[in-house]
Amino acid sequence: MNTTRRRAALLLTVAPALAGARAGAADYPTKPIRLIVPYAPGGGADAVARVLARHVGDAFGQSIVVENRGGAGSIIGTDMIAKAEPDGYMLLLGQSGPISINPAVYKTLPYDPAKDLVPITMTNSYPYVLVVNGKLGPKTLQEFLALGKAKPGAMNYGTTGVGAANHLVSELFCREAGLKMTHIPYRGTALAVADLVAGQVTLVFSDPVSALPHIQAGTLRALAVTSPQRSPVMSQVPTMIETGYPKMEAVAWHGIFAPAGTPQPVIGKLNSEIVKALQKPDIKELLSKQAMEPVGSTPQQFAAFLKKDIATWKEVAAAANVSVE
Repeated sequence: MNTTRRRAALLLTVAPALAGARAGAADYPTKPIRLIVPYAPGGGADAVARVLARHVGDAFGQSIVVENRGGAGSIIGTDMIAKAEPDGYMLLLGQSGPISINPAVYKTLPYDPAKDLVPITMTNSYPYVLVVNGKLGPKTLQEFLALGKAKPGAMNYGTTGVGAANHLVSELFCREAGLKMTHIPYRGTALAVADLVAGQVTLVFSDPVSALPHIQAGTLRALAVTSPQRSPVMSQVPTMIETGYPKMEAVAWHGIFAPAGTPQPVIGKLNSEIVKALQKPDIKELLSKQAMEPVGSTPQQFAAFLKKDIATWKEVAAAANVSVE
């Protein structure tokens, strides 16, 4: 067979496959989509997933079924998508913990977020807020740091556990501020905040929704937030960057992922409809009530953010010698 005939035969073989792929992407979705939330029902991630599933499902004319697959620090649900068929019918509502923090602190993971998952869009974000007991003397971050440096080792900080996101944020803060503090791990933000209100710990980097009622009641005082800009729900609280700590930029986030290898046209369709849904008034209201802000990034923007976020927390965890078996 001459070269021309071989090329013609190859085109006849490949063309139907390409046409099928294009048709599949154009028709997507043709059946229900499963959206995995790697946490128990009832939390912030679950609420975001369910309202997005309703709006995006309506736009597609197909149901999006939310499934909660919590356990093992969100590893089980995340790994489920990392190993799923890359056809657009299995998606993940990811979060900073399993995607950016786990690779930094776990010695072994069954998935690699950089290789096994493809980002579709960041849906929303929120800062950590540095809170102290309302009866503590310092009224500003600068006053607090002066007190901490005058009594090295006398202060402590509460977190949601060894290797948790706010553990690494706290370690980064201690390094950047030149403080020596003792780590007190808890089994959740509520317990850490409760002990902060009771005066058992010195500070907590909390999510805003857990801290806000106590800030409004005066039992806790917010000294700074870790977002690049001030939080709309706490506009009077300065950012860490404003107070002179430019490396203390850190946000928690949610985002939608698919298994690596999912066709780009499918990723594009999902991104378009999710970003549109994030502009809906009821979604904005839901996020606002949880002190979260809608984002709606492109896949490329989300991927660039993730690359930086994963690298940052790996460096912080290594420097602080934080690891989880």
